[in-house]
Amino acid sequence: MSKFLLRSLLTAGLLAASPAVVLADDLGRPATAKEIAAWDIDVRPDGLGLPPGQGSVEDGEAIFSERCAACHGDFAEGVDRWPVLSGGFETLRSERPVKTIGSYWPYLSTVWDYVNRAMPFGNAQSMTPDEVYAVTAFLLYANDLVDDEFVLSQEDFTDVRLPNENGFIEDSRPDTPSLADGAPCMSNCKTDVTVTMRARVLDVTPDHEED
Repeated sequence: MSKFLLRSLLTAGLLAASPAVVLADDLGRPATAKEIAAWDIDVRPDGLGLPPGQGSVEDGEAIFSERCAACHGDFAEGVDRWPVLSGGFETLRSERPVKTIGSYWPYLSTVWDYVNRAMPFGNAQSMTPDEVYAVTAFLLYANDLVDDEFVLSQEDFTDVRLPNENGFIEDSRPDTPSLADGAPCMSNCKTDVTVTMRARVLDVTPDHEED
């Protein structure tokens, strides 16, 4: 028997007999309150998770101009290919829908949560709750949903409704039978695919087979 094989067998035997490497139920430790707080920052549509605070449209405009306008424009209209956050009303049924906070997003909590969690780009979670309230208030103003004297706070947050809230329906797909619930097609299946329609807006359908 080679020395390598003998050493491997001896090591395996020692590991199997050693209580120090047996998987135990007490691995790890409970998360600290500080660690939990760092993760527990989501905000629900009913306002659960919002911290105390408030912010005005006026303050939000100043913050937005300093930290957000380089990408999103002075009036949240978007710069270059950065996201457009305002406008787009009545465009969702068009060939080129503009999905903004005012035209598409369902809940104000999504706006607050995203700004708080991910903005500004490159310096996420650097704003205080009052600053996030102020930026959110300005974005409402940029979408003509509030006046320039509006102040957003934890108390009146759920009073604000976005125009497209009723444009969403509950996703029932988890209750729909899936492929795993039945047998896949095993006979008389399609063997070839032909182009029956062409993309009108993006023009992405190849003209020739070699494309």
